Amino acid sequence: MKIVPLDTKLAALNPVSERKTPAQAGTPSTAKPSTEVQLSEAAQLAAKQLDAGFDAEKVQRMAQAIKNGSFEVNPDAIADKLIANAREQLAKTYR
Repeated sequence: MKIVPLDTKLAALNPVSERKTPAQAGTPSTAKPSTEVQLSEAAQLAAKQLDAGFDAEKVQRMAQAIKNGSFEVNPDAIADKLIANAREQLAKTYR
């Protein structure tokens, strides 16, 4: 698997800061104002638990390794996870 520098992929993307709103693009906006959304206590708790599992430093280290070309892909670990996920999905399907 060839890993190209991260910068080459990012250059092809349209940064959010450069995107135009419908008013800037010269087209009338047909979007209606959004409504207020309130999360239940269970949803708030679930969101907090999801945030707790995010490791920004690890993501930064991986991005840097990809950028400098030192990131190594472990195909055995990927294959094992794919097989485990497939088994889990099949088990859910045939209950």
